[in-house]
Amino acid sequence: MALDVCAHITGTVWKIIVRPGESVAEEQQLVILESMKMEMPVEAPEAGVVEEIVVQEGQTVEEGDVLIRLAT
Repeated sequence: MALDVCAHITGTVWKIIVRPGESVAEEQQLVILESMKMEMPVEAPEAGVVEEIVVQEGQTVEEGDVLIRLAT
């Protein structure tokens, strides 16, 4: 089953920490968003494997946009 990990704020994708196929633990940082000069980590809501990275570094995202899909 796939789980979409979404942006919790509007901002810019500052850094993508994981790669497709990588196993991740619950609460592991996946992406760092930058908003108003602050870095905001996006964490995995549960353990899984990175199925797809939907965004690119430097891309602007809105709250609710899908960043990463996890296979759980």
